Amino acid sequence: MMLNCPEVLIAYQAIARAGALIIPVMPLLKAPEVRYIAENSTAKVVFTSPVLLPLLSSALADVPTVQHIISTGNPEVQATRTQSTGDAGSRSYAIHAYSDIVIQGEAGAEHFLSSKDAVPVAEDDIAVILYTSGTTGRPKGVVLTHRSLISNALGGRGPERETRDEGHTLAVLPLAHAYGILAANVFFLRGQTIVAHPRFDTSAVLSAIERHHIISFAGVPAMFVALLFTPDTDKYDTSSLQTCVSGSAPLPKAVLEGFEQKFGCRILEGYGLSEASAALTGHSLEMERRPGSVGKPLPNVEVLVVDENDQPVPVGEIGEVIARGPNVMTGYYNMPDETEAALKNGWLHTGDMGRFDEDGYLYIVERKKDLIIRGGFNIYPRDVEEVLSRHPAVSEVAVVGIPSERMGEEVKAFVVTRAPVDAETLLAYCREWLANYKTPSEIEFISVLPRNAVGKIDKKELRRQHVH
Repeated sequence: MMLNCPEVLIAYQAIARAGALIIPVMPLLKAPEVRYIAENSTAKVVFTSPVLLPLLSSALADVPTVQHIISTGNPEVQATRTQSTGDAGSRSYAIHAYSDIVIQGEAGAEHFLSSKDAVPVAEDDIAVILYTSGTTGRPKGVVLTHRSLISNALGGRGPERETRDEGHTLAVLPLAHAYGILAANVFFLRGQTIVAHPRFDTSAVLSAIERHHIISFAGVPAMFVALLFTPDTDKYDTSSLQTCVSGSAPLPKAVLEGFEQKFGCRILEGYGLSEASAALTGHSLEMERRPGSVGKPLPNVEVLVVDENDQPVPVGEIGEVIARGPNVMTGYYNMPDETEAALKNGWLHTGDMGRFDEDGYLYIVERKKDLIIRGGFNIYPRDVEEVLSRHPAVSEVAVVGIPSERMGEEVKAFVVTRAPVDAETLLAYCREWLANYKTPSEIEFISVLPRNAVGKIDKKELRRQHVH
């Protein structure tokens, strides 16, 4: 549980080589969430940053399996902060300075690597247990093997002869998230130098692009929206930027086109989920441009769009996206029933609705659970979001279904603006581009959309706050 820094990447490699399991934990989680993950995974050692020590002191005080906390930063400061906020008498772990552990490790590294007693690590051994955000219930531990991670990174890298580039890339995605881990692994395979950023901030990111001559970074739509609408970006030299990757949520076409025009680079959109080591499909620079598409399946990954009986639907028709391949998880940690449901008939059932075009490009339409059924008509929120996002006064939008006695559900849009506009103007705009049954019955203006730890719009929280 660390902020983005070089030590995260070093720790990941060391833990994997030692044959231990990596349990990434998002630094934005609260104490009860951290405690649940520590208890469920029976973690023994925690790597962290000094700023997170007070939270960990509270979260882990009564977790019996945790034996050691290893923190970056100044050891004296660490001890002071921990003692002032935690109950030292009840904790069962010792706190160590990361630098001291490195010094100890250096002394025995050569012997360990050459010793016959070194822990053997096989491709099908568990490498990572990634805990989901819990938007559909309690967090589930996604079990990924070394084969899963490596195959996904190789697929994301592309042919080595075409992708070797020793430039600098920016790590702004949380390195505790599946997408952030995949991006870092791909950058390593491409021979790039990773500049780790502790958190996303537009000014800091633009400054880093200029200072380090950043050629690429992977992000989520919220990051591209923020950068697109940041004023005075011409104060920064961002001419080194060549390629960006967008994932985790659909990227509105208007944002993609506006960002590329503003920064003079390409955005390659992909699709995946933690249960697939982060990626199932993607674009490459060599592929034909299909705005709105998330590309084609990665090498060695099979993707189908199926009906409710798991039978493939015709090209162009919408169904559930299912997949199989070496990158797919082996299951959920200690959850056999959930594993069986997710990996039904040997295929990962994503819960996402999508369609293929005639050339094999995949388009993600919506999450199954976010589908709105109004008077018997299926409405995919992204269709409405795409239209509203094109309006010049709109910065961001999220569309959800709200209960209706007459129609079953109605369409409601939550809008963040960047210029003055009223609801009737936006509704009239929708009526120009959408069928009447898709046009929102209500528009609510809000200052900010709730997001999960990786920056994805949290529609469950949006409903909890605003739909009654």
